[in-house]
Amino acid sequence: MVTNVLIIRAMAPPRRTPPGSRAGEPLNRSLHAAKATKQDEFYTQLSDIEKELRHYTKHFKNKTVLCNCDDPKISNFFHYFSHNFEKLRLKKLVTTCYKNSDADLFSKHTGDKGVYLEYEGDRNDNRVPDPDEIGIHKLNGDGDFRSEECVKLLKQADIVVTNPPFSLFREYVSQLTRYKKKFLIIGTTNGITYKEIFNLIKRNKIWLGYGFDNGNAFFGTPYGDKYARGVYDAKTNLVKFRNVTWFTNLEHQKRHEELILFNDYSPDRYPTYDNYDAIEISKTKEIPSGWDGAMGVPITFLERYNPDQFEILGITDRDNNSGLKTKTYTDEDVPNPGDLNRRAVIRIGRTYKPTYARLLIRRKT
Repeated sequence: MVTNVLIIRAMAPPRRTPPGSRAGEPLNRSLHAAKATKQDEFYTQLSDIEKELRHYTKHFKNKTVLCNCDDPKISNFFHYFSHNFEKLRLKKLVTTCYKNSDADLFSKHTGDKGVYLEYEGDRNDNRVPDPDEIGIHKLNGDGDFRSEECVKLLKQADIVVTNPPFSLFREYVSQLTRYKKKFLIIGTTNGITYKEIFNLIKRNKIWLGYGFDNGNAFFGTPYGDKYARGVYDAKTNLVKFRNVTWFTNLEHQKRHEELILFNDYSPDRYPTYDNYDAIEISKTKEIPSGWDGAMGVPITFLERYNPDQFEILGITDRDNNSGLKTKTYTDEDVPNPGDLNRRAVIRIGRTYKPTYARLLIRRKT
């Protein structure tokens, strides 16, 4: 029989209802809403592309780059690579577009056929991609990245760089890994917890890039009216998301920067989980220097993850993939064991406090 057991859930701060909104109406129609409605057509800002791509220039020499989720007429990815073609010493640039026959700012997808563009560099020494230097080709199909003709273009590419549909992120990454492609793409930070994505992260097959300034990513979208104030800015026609980042399998310097550990370990400061053989670390900067055992850290730890310094053992948002789980709660222990079994749990007396999803890591010695 369960008596006097208190479960404290990890809760987000209460949200205010903005003027003009109804009580109970979501304040942030963010990526969750976009994925649910498939309205995940977001256009990456050129400044964000430039800031991230500057860390990977050595990878592009004599390479064919594919941007296979882009409208070539307006894509800032196409703009970046075509205007930096000679600087990067590229071999070829290919971009594809899904169902596009319009030339306005945003693709309306009114046509049944997709198109793809090929650019092989400047031919008249003006360092600008002129229209007669860009090959425009119609596809037989709609330009879906999963189609046979788009897969054929993928096979010819060396590196894929784009912002794929957030609702298809799992499938998109699966295709890249199936064909063993190098890539630099944008995806939701929550993708870290996806089983398929996390398995790649754990095996060091995919990792995070440098990310967006202060964690803020701004995108153009034709669906701005679907988002609340604070997310969509009508003046700039941009939406702001804090839960997206860059995923890659291209090596970069930040990935091998040592995380300096300042704190000493003490059992009072770093409690051991009730259901995992690991200690709780609530912030990456608080990882102790004197502890060689397993630790549970926030998923944002991956922003500082150095595979030379740490080993990823598993994640608490899954079954016992780390081998560190020591307990499975039942109805005899607590009223709602399912909530606790999905997370690492800190127990204080008869109080159970589940954490947010935690990566389980160990420091290499």
